[in-house]
Amino acid sequence: MIYYLLQWFWNLFSFKPLRVMYVLSDGLFYLLYYLIRYRRKVVRTNLTESFPDKSLLEIRKIEKQFYSFFIDMVFETCKMATISHKKISQRMKFTNLEAIEAILQQGKSISLYLGHYGNWEWISSMPLHLDKKMGVIAGQIYHKLHNKAINQLLIGNRERMGAICIEMNETPRRINGFVNNQQVSIIGYAADQSPKKRFIRHYVQFLQHHTPVITGTEKLTKRYGFEAWYVDVKRLKRGYYEANFVRLHDNPQLLPDFELTDLYYQHLEQTILRQPELYLWTHNRFKYASKINA
Repeated sequence: MIYYLLQWFWNLFSFKPLRVMYVLSDGLFYLLYYLIRYRRKVVRTNLTESFPDKSLLEIRKIEKQFYSFFIDMVFETCKMATISHKKISQRMKFTNLEAIEAILQQGKSISLYLGHYGNWEWISSMPLHLDKKMGVIAGQIYHKLHNKAINQLLIGNRERMGAICIEMNETPRRINGFVNNQQVSIIGYAADQSPKKRFIRHYVQFLQHHTPVITGTEKLTKRYGFEAWYVDVKRLKRGYYEANFVRLHDNPQLLPDFELTDLYYQHLEQTILRQPELYLWTHNRFKYASKINA
């Protein structure tokens, strides 16, 4: 009952034009940033530690830009519930897609490394641009939320565009199933989450931190001989994005352990440095990390 009520309000709000949502977003920025101060301490700490050479004035500017973008993204995610395939294809562009399709047509599967950067939710519209005749499984790994109603809403959003959602704990079993059934797949992994302490196996140098990272994507990619590509996202202007596909390595299986993960974080860091306000700074990403040269 709660889910259906929430879905009704979600869809009702989703029918509003994005230009109206952005007006509301501008107003909510002041509420979230100045009054509620949502996770301000975490954001400030993440930014000051990640950019030690920036002044407090520069940090505050990025901070405010981030909160403004964060609210925009929440509304853009809601808009996914009703936006047409044509309109989202105009707002979320993909470049170098022909290289991806050429690999899939050869019967090779692809691991897509993503970050919590830009509008990662809209990247789920990628299947709209793939040739349906190939019969490729397009999917995305997600972390199950504690709130069942919101979790179900987000799954519905993401699967509207043709992708399937795979719960994180189910990933090895599902990927193994695709391989055994000889199904070609392209699966997106938002691989920049912090691992649980007992599962830490590797650290990378990331945004001035000695950072523990998840390595499961690399293990699956190398185990099954998948291609490894990175999705480099840009925000062109409000409500418009471009995602470029970048090959991480010609043959990931030949790389030493964890080097593929290192390559991913090098690319992600460069993306963040280009437009730092688009990263998810509210996430306590560095809770098990240590500052470099601290």
